[in-house]
Amino acid sequence: MNNWCDQKKTKFFPLLIFAASMGFLEAIVVVYLRELYYPDGFKFPLQIFPQWLMGVEIVREFSTLFMLFALAWVAGKNFLQRLSVFLFIFGIWDIFYYVALKLFLNWPESLLTWDILFLIPITWLGPVLAPVICSTTMILMTFIFEYFRLKNNSHKINRSELGLMIAGATIIFFTFIYDLGKIILKDDYFHSLLNVTKNENFIQEFSEYVPVNFLWGIFTAGLLVIFAGIFIYIKRNLYAKY
Repeated sequence: MNNWCDQKKTKFFPLLIFAASMGFLEAIVVVYLRELYYPDGFKFPLQIFPQWLMGVEIVREFSTLFMLFALAWVAGKNFLQRLSVFLFIFGIWDIFYYVALKLFLNWPESLLTWDILFLIPITWLGPVLAPVICSTTMILMTFIFEYFRLKNNSHKINRSELGLMIAGATIIFFTFIYDLGKIILKDDYFHSLLNVTKNENFIQEFSEYVPVNFLWGIFTAGLLVIFAGIFIYIKRNLYAKY
């Protein structure tokens, strides 16, 4: 029985090595970009990248996601295990990305320093602390799912549980795209979104924009919705055998 359980266990150590290496690799790419476009140090307002380079960056981010999806698919045997692996490597990758930037560039100055977080479908902005909280939550979810997967042979998340987790993630996503989304919607740049970096008005407005206030209240609400889904999952599995 113990041997059977051991075979079911997810091998997190090699996943940790892979994800941490990805974090360092992405940080190295960012070091090169900042040397070219932010030689005096990264800060807001942002530099507008050429359209072709933005396209390259978006391809790089899609490629990164595909790598994570592919590894999760290979390492997992069912939906829950694959989700756990994906959350784990995503969280580790993101945390080690900032660890590497701190080692290479002594940046960020603090966890409240603002950063570009992602580019798909539009640029995400937020203090470094926000994605670190998200990554820590992902890793916590991984070990909760793994514990009950091994203890109760639990392979499924109910629709209500998954729905709450997705709803919470969507709320958090809104806080990340709010700043740029506000500019795009206010001046009706949405219809020319693919070529927005060629719009002189947008370039002028975005090149002067400095984010100040993050929507921490809404972010926290999204996090609580996710934890509500986690709580229901834990409660269901705790009483699964009773």
